[in-house]
Amino acid sequence: MARKLFFWIAIGGTLITLILSFFWPGILWLFVFLVPYILVGVFDLTCTHHNVLKNYPVIGHMRYALEFISPEIHQYFIESNQSGKPFNREIRNMVYSRAKGVSDTQPFGTQFELTDCGYHRANHSLKPKEVDAIHGKILVGEYSCSQPYLASRLNISGMSFGALSANAIRAMNAGACRGGFAHNTGEGGLSRHHLAEGGDLIWQIGTGYFGCRTKEGGFDKKIFTEKVKHGAVKMVEIKLSQGAKPSHGGVLPAVKVSKEIAEARGVPEGVTVISPPAHSAFSTPRELILFIDHLREIANKPVGFKLCLGNRVEFMGICKAMLETGLAPDFITVDGSEGGTGAAPVEYTDRLGMPVNEALVFVNNCLVGAGLRKKVKIIASGKVASGFDMVTKIALGADLCNSARAMMFAVGCIQALKCNTNQCPTGVTTQDPIRGKAINIADKQVRVANYHRVTVASFLDIVGAMGLESPDQLNASHIFRRLADQTEASYATIYPVLETGFLLKCDDIPGYSDHWAQASADEFLPEQQI
Repeated sequence: MARKLFFWIAIGGTLITLILSFFWPGILWLFVFLVPYILVGVFDLTCTHHNVLKNYPVIGHMRYALEFISPEIHQYFIESNQSGKPFNREIRNMVYSRAKGVSDTQPFGTQFELTDCGYHRANHSLKPKEVDAIHGKILVGEYSCSQPYLASRLNISGMSFGALSANAIRAMNAGACRGGFAHNTGEGGLSRHHLAEGGDLIWQIGTGYFGCRTKEGGFDKKIFTEKVKHGAVKMVEIKLSQGAKPSHGGVLPAVKVSKEIAEARGVPEGVTVISPPAHSAFSTPRELILFIDHLREIANKPVGFKLCLGNRVEFMGICKAMLETGLAPDFITVDGSEGGTGAAPVEYTDRLGMPVNEALVFVNNCLVGAGLRKKVKIIASGKVASGFDMVTKIALGADLCNSARAMMFAVGCIQALKCNTNQCPTGVTTQDPIRGKAINIADKQVRVANYHRVTVASFLDIVGAMGLESPDQLNASHIFRRLADQTEASYATIYPVLETGFLLKCDDIPGYSDHWAQASADEFLPEQQI
C-alpha cells in the first residue's frame, strides 16, 4: 500500500500539478516539495539497504527519525523516578542537587515498593550517634610502604583521558583537589590533564601498560620509575579486569589517537591501539603478587589490583600466592558487573562477571578466611552514588568506595547513553574539542567537590543513625534484603560469614572449601563445577 501511495503521489501529483499550471502558474511551487519527495522515494526503492524503506518509501524515514529520538522521549516523557536505567531519575536528581549545593530532600515519602524482591534497607537505632568526620578517611598501605595514603571513603573511579574529555578530567581532578579525595586515572595513562589541577591520583595500569609502555607493548620499568615519583601519584592500581567488559581488551581507533592521547599513552599518533585481554608482565597468581611487590619497592607507595570477580578459584589462587610468598597487595578494588562507564560488547556488559555485593562478600570472606584481611584494604566500585550505597558496600566487606558515573553526573552528564559515539551532548565523554569546551572547569570542580562532601556526610550520618560510632563497625548483618517469598534476611544470613583463618582450619565450608582445594598459586586454573 505504501509503495502504491508513493507512485500515486509521484506520478499523479506531477501530472495534476502540470495540468493545473496552465490555469494557475503559481502551483508550480509544489515541485519544491514534490521533486525531493520523488528523488527520496526513488532512492529508497532502488538503492537503500533498509527493508523498511523499500516497502515504505519516504514515509519509512519517520520510523528512523522516531528511533533516533526515542531515548530522549523515553527519558523525558515515559520513565518514572524509579524506572530509568542504569541510574534512575531519583538518583540522578540527588547527585545534581548535591553538586549544585541545593536541597536534596524528597517530599511525600518513598516511591519504592518496600516489599518488592531485592529491596535493601538497614535498621536505625533509638540511640543514634554522631560519627566523627575523621572516619570519612582511612589509611591505605600502612603495613608495607613508607608513603601510605590517607584516602577518603569515596573517590573517583577509573576513567581515562580519551574516554572522557580533557575538560571533564580536569574538572574532576580539580574537584578532588578541592575536596581532599583521590582521582583514579583509568588505564589510559597519566595524562597532563590528570596532573593539571593538583588533585591526588591513583595511577591505574592496565594490560596495555599505557604511560609506562615499551614500543612492543610491554611494561617499561624505567618509565614507570620516573612517573611514579610524581607527588600527585598516591597509589598504583593494576587493572586485571573491569565490570563493563571483564577479560576483554579495548580498541582505540586510529582516528581517536590524537597527539595528546598518544603522548599520555605512549603510543604512535594516528595508529589503532589494541589492549590485550591479559597482562604480559605476569601470568600466574604468584607472579602477580611478586609484580605488585616489585612496583611497591620502586614507588614506596600503596600498590593493589582491580578486578571484576569471575572465576572464584582464580581469586583463591591469588590468596594462596599471598600466603606462600608472605606478600600482599595494599588494596583490592572489586568492580561489580553492573559497573562501567565505557563502551563494551552487549554480551560482556549484560552477562559476564559477578555483581558487586556478592563479589564483596566473597572477596572479604576469602581474605578473612585465609587470615589476610588485616593487610589488605578493599575498595568497592560499581554503581555507588548515595550515602546508603556506601553503607551497603562497607557493610559487605569494603573499606572505601569508588564512584565513576555519579562523578560524571556532577560535571554535567545527563545519561544520554551516547558515550561510545563521540557525540556526547554535554561534552563529558567526547574528544570533540568544541563539545568538550561545554564543561566549565571552574564551575564543575565546585560541583564535584560539593557532591563528594555531602555524600560522605550522608554516609556518616546513616552510620550514626544505625547506632554505630564508626563505619568500621558495619558488617553484613546490618543490611537486609527482601526475598522472593515476602520475607527478608540480612546478608549475613544469605551468605556465610567466615571467621579469621577458617579456610586454613576447616575442610567443609559450602561454597568455599571445594574452590579452595582447586586453587593454585602457580596457575590461574579453570573453575571445576561440583
